[in-house]
Amino acid sequence: MTLKIERITAGREARVRLSGQLRSEHLGELEAELERGESRVALDLEEVDLVDVQGVRFLNECEDAGIPVLHCSTYIRAWMLRERGRPKKHPEPL
Repeated sequence: MTLKIERITAGREARVRLSGQLRSEHLGELEAELERGESRVALDLEEVDLVDVQGVRFLNECEDAGIPVLHCSTYIRAWMLRERGRPKKHPEPL
């Protein structure tokens, strides 16, 4: 259950390339990497072979924040779209 995070910078743009499995325990480290630097950043998922539900939700949040998600597998993209269609869970009133 590992995830490799690699930043590739070209001028004023950067790409964060992920390899392996994107799971909830990796999201803090990934978020820190996305916030690092001042260049425009995109996520490259070409080498990601597995995600969990928190990873999918994080990817949707990235897109909502204007961070492109590139080279996303068909199953991950379909899951992202399904998650977007679900109503947000709100806490039950007391």
